[in-house]
Amino acid sequence: MKSPSPEEPRRGFLIASINGLMGLITAALALPSAGYLLGGSKAKRPADWVPAGDLTKLEENVPEQVIFERVRRDGWKTVKEKASAWMVKTADKQVVAFSPVCTHLGCAVSWDGSAKSFACPCHTSSFGTDGKVLSGPAPRALDRFAVKLDGSTILLGEIRPADKA
Repeated sequence: MKSPSPEEPRRGFLIASINGLMGLITAALALPSAGYLLGGSKAKRPADWVPAGDLTKLEENVPEQVIFERVRRDGWKTVKEKASAWMVKTADKQVVAFSPVCTHLGCAVSWDGSAKSFACPCHTSSFGTDGKVLSGPAPRALDRFAVKLDGSTILLGEIRPADKA
């Protein structure tokens, strides 16, 4: 029977140490990655209500573009951004807020006071003050923001797609 050389226990210790160190490094990299992939993201939450205007400053049946600031949460990312909406006061305490994006190809619509309609400059779609398609290739009415009032402050929520025309 051959007796172990003095280098064999030392070699075994070094191999075990290297393997243990590689295991620790693997665990240090794998645990955060697994948490990121399997732990679930910050799910998309319903939009918070954002103050966007004053009801008393709107004229009845005259669209006005308002710029407001909102916080958008998507996955792990939170972004503060400026957004706009076209608001139309329809009655004493009722407001409709339209998305400024054409439902055809996403160009920005603007109010054409002489034609009394929203006009898309890209493909000549036009929309009435109720958001419905008057002419052009747009497949459906303008999308609307959820709206609620807090006194005279107009609060906007998430955008809801309009029904197909």
